Amino acid sequence: MTTPPLSRTDRMVATKDGPIGWIVFNNPARRNAVSTDMWEALAEIVADYARDDAIRVIVLRGAGGKAFVSGADISEFEQKRSTPESTEAYRQLADRATLALQHVGKPTIAMIEGYCIGGGVSLALSCDLRIAAESARFGVPAARLGLGYELPGVRKLVDVVGPAFAKEIFFTARQFSADEALAMGLINRAVPDGQLEVHVQEYAASIAANAPLTVASIKTIVGELLKDDAVRDEALCQRLVDQCFDSEDYVEGRRAFMEKRQPAFTGR
Repeated sequence: MTTPPLSRTDRMVATKDGPIGWIVFNNPARRNAVSTDMWEALAEIVADYARDDAIRVIVLRGAGGKAFVSGADISEFEQKRSTPESTEAYRQLADRATLALQHVGKPTIAMIEGYCIGGGVSLALSCDLRIAAESARFGVPAARLGLGYELPGVRKLVDVVGPAFAKEIFFTARQFSADEALAMGLINRAVPDGQLEVHVQEYAASIAANAPLTVASIKTIVGELLKDDAVRDEALCQRLVDQCFDSEDYVEGRRAFMEKRQPAFTGR
């Protein structure tokens, strides 16, 4: 694996392992709570992976094995979120990073060990897939802190778990087990402790072996389906479908099927 010089802080680690781009929240002393420099670095790393055609899947994880992300770094709040102006600047910074994750044209996976709390849940929801260890814990403690959640953040949760579970998560502010998160649809898979990393690596590799144009088109089309009818770009969806059928990968996929071999997709 190689580590590109992407991040301005050692609390965010980027490594490229073949077609998989890893992003590690490296603040284990604070259970990987995200500071402002980490938000900035996250956006930069995602942008680099978006430009790199060799990277086909992006995986996010936390360092130390005890937390994915435990939320925002509350120790910064007095300085960074104590006035309306500073709170708005912080919100825009975090939004840039989470929107970069949501809109990057490659599949993203949150690999969740330990605590996934508050902003950690928001980051996980910004990924396409969420795979967790059985001992993982989830929660949004906003009601215990007096925090407000704006419409986009609430909608992101509602889109994944539905309105009833979203209300339960916010109203109770309690922590949920991986089994409960799986039942709510908050995560895609719960994996036995000790098997998570291998499982995610294999899962990411299997996705990376598929046709990139098809995978990217589905990510965009699902995103468009979640929008209101008035702003949904159906023409864009059709162009992406046509692009798949016009691609060299479609030819390769047909030939590989007829020749009973694994296809070698290039994304063209």
